[in-house]
Amino acid sequence: MLVKTYCAAVNGLEVTTVTIEVSITRGVLFHLTGLGDETVRESRDRIAAALMNNGYRFPVADITINMAPADIRKEGSGYDLPLAIGLLAGNGNMQNSMLQDYMLVGELGLDGTLQPIRGALPIAIRARAQHFKGLIVPRQNIREAAVVNNLDVYGMEHITEVIDFLNGAEGFEPTRIDTRREFYEQQSHFDLDFADVRGQESVKRALEVAAAGGHNLIMIGPPGSGKSMMAKRLPSILPPLSLSESLETTQIHSVAGKLGRNMSLISQRPFRSPHHTISQVALVGGGSNPQPGEISLAHNGVLFADELPEFNKPTLEVLRQPLEDRKITISRAKYTTEFPCSFMFVASMNPCPCGYYGDPTHTCVCTPGQIQRYMNKISGPLLDRIDIQCEIAAVPFAQLSQMEPGEPSAVIRERVIAARRIQEERFRPFKGIHCNAMMTERMIHQFAEPDEKSLQLLRMAMERLKLSARAYNRILKVARTIADLEGSEKVQSHHISEAVGYRNLDRGDWAERGI
Repeated sequence: MLVKTYCAAVNGLEVTTVTIEVSITRGVLFHLTGLGDETVRESRDRIAAALMNNGYRFPVADITINMAPADIRKEGSGYDLPLAIGLLAGNGNMQNSMLQDYMLVGELGLDGTLQPIRGALPIAIRARAQHFKGLIVPRQNIREAAVVNNLDVYGMEHITEVIDFLNGAEGFEPTRIDTRREFYEQQSHFDLDFADVRGQESVKRALEVAAAGGHNLIMIGPPGSGKSMMAKRLPSILPPLSLSESLETTQIHSVAGKLGRNMSLISQRPFRSPHHTISQVALVGGGSNPQPGEISLAHNGVLFADELPEFNKPTLEVLRQPLEDRKITISRAKYTTEFPCSFMFVASMNPCPCGYYGDPTHTCVCTPGQIQRYMNKISGPLLDRIDIQCEIAAVPFAQLSQMEPGEPSAVIRERVIAARRIQEERFRPFKGIHCNAMMTERMIHQFAEPDEKSLQLLRMAMERLKLSARAYNRILKVARTIADLEGSEKVQSHHISEAVGYRNLDRGDWAERGI
């Protein structure tokens, strides 16, 4: 007897419908074809135990199972449920009239319970695109998959529930989630707020400019000056995620298995802060079963590199292409996978190995050679992709205890959103350009061309401060954002002046001048 069930293979963010064909004839052999990995081949033992422990027998026959298309590698334990249902239907233990209407995914425990799987959301999107009536997933994945509309999604806890449902039993209802209401309710609930940051007004201004234009930013300052504290609060002033951005971000986290239980759509921009010992593969993604790395998990959010010079230099260099292209292509001998990675890169660092170079309250013990080697850990091409370079000094305790609470994130966020709306309208005719940080050189000349007074100021600044040539376009991009925050149509001289102040590491005398 030949029976077909349906599931899906997830490779990167690409999902392929898999047809499981089960043929049972007289004999005693078992054949599993279709490029299944070791986990898929082990499914026979899990299925046999699950069926036996629930009153069913594993068929004693000549069983041939093909997982089509056979040229796509199948990895993971999510094929257990459709394989088990196919075997039961092929052996005559259940009806098969409803199998063509539903996609099935789930790992089987030895007692028949369904365990969660990765990638439930992209699988649900694929099931809807292929016009399946519904999708059956483990109960733990139900909220993740049920955000897809026009698809009946059922969360099951045990294989016996799946059997009863497919046999036509009543009492099963698809899960419905009011995605929009939950999504918008959670967008403004942040645990961290800029109101908690006392002082550091110039740094908060730099973070506001970075958020308004989508600019990459680096903070240089001594230990304890608040670099990490302010970076962690950056998502609270970024524009809220749109539904399409949230869906794209949630798919990435779903494939990586990073979504928590009872979680549906990601409602706040991701903030990823990998440790400086991270490997290249963990940062960019890959592996034998291609998984998104930290830069893709930060898609539509922030990637924060604390203590930037402590990262392995080759690891830092792999950031250059993703920062430019906003996508990462992972090529291996057996596969090529592409992940999106449009993120804001925010970094922090000390000015020297001991951390106190240029600090008036502490004595630096580093030699000039040590400072130079420390700074040289960050290459020029990587630094070239960072628009805003901001120096930060520690706030004395006497001032810290007397200062009023800072401006709340909600107020700053309103200004950022207003500036982003101006940019969205400006770049509407340009595909894939959403903010000033994405401007090409031609767009810079079109939208950020300085007037004669501003051009003279910029020329003088570059000559006197020994700014490098690569700083020119970066200054104009940041100046355009500052003008947008003010609602100014033209880039003016004071916008240029402020933008010049955000290129500290480009100054030829920075090492001699200090903070």
